[in-house]
Amino acid sequence: MTDSIRCIVFDWDGTLMDSEAQIVHCLHASIADLCLEPMDDATVRDIIGLGLREAIDTLVPGRDADFHRSFVEAYREHWFAHEGSDLFTGAREVLDLLRSNDILLGIATGKARRGLIRVLGETGLDDYFDATRCSDEAISKPHPQMLLEVMEELSVAPEETVMVGDTEFDMEMATNAGAAKIAVRTGVHAEERLSRHNPLVCLDSVTDMPVWMSGRGYFQDQ
Repeated sequence: MTDSIRCIVFDWDGTLMDSEAQIVHCLHASIADLCLEPMDDATVRDIIGLGLREAIDTLVPGRDADFHRSFVEAYREHWFAHEGSDLFTGAREVLDLLRSNDILLGIATGKARRGLIRVLGETGLDDYFDATRCSDEAISKPHPQMLLEVMEELSVAPEETVMVGDTEFDMEMATNAGAAKIAVRTGVHAEERLSRHNPLVCLDSVTDMPVWMSGRGYFQDQ
C-alpha cells in the first residue's frame, strides 16, 4: 500500500449501521413465512454481508427460482415494514472528517439498491458517497466486482484504496481486488476470522479510524 489513501470504500450493515438485529429479525420472519425449519441466530447471523440471493443459497441450498422469489419478497416486506436501524455512534463524524481531507468515499454492500437508497435517505447521507455498488447489480462478495467497479468509476488504483468491513466477505473481496483492508469488530464475524485475512488493522469500530490514520500520517486533523 502507498503512503496515500485516495479512496475508502465501506461496507454498510455492521460497519456503518447497527442493523444486525433488524436483518436477523427479517430473516427469521421470512423463514417462518415460508414454513421452513427454524434456524438459530448464529446460523442466520453468519450470512450477513452476502447478497440476499447468495444468503438464501447458503441457508436453504438447492431451491429453484420460484422459491428464491418468494423468499426475497417475504424478506423485503418485513424489511420495509420494520423500524429502521441507526448508524453507529460517531460514524457520521468519521465520514465528515474523511470528506474534509479530500478522500473519496464509496460503498460496496450486500444490500439491494432499493434498500441502500432508503437508508441513505433516512440517515441524510445521500450525498456523502462518490460511488456505490449493491449486490443486485453486481456479483456478491467475496467476488471483487463491486469493489473493482467502484475503483474504476473513481479512477483510483487498488494500492490507493482501502476497504472497511466487518465480515470475512469484505476482507476476501478486498484481497481479490488487490486493495488494502481495515477490519472492524462491530459486526457478525469475530476478530479471529477477520485477522486471518491480514487487514492493515482490526479496530473496535470505524470511530477508531481517524486516530489510527493520523498516527500514520494520512491526515493531520482529528
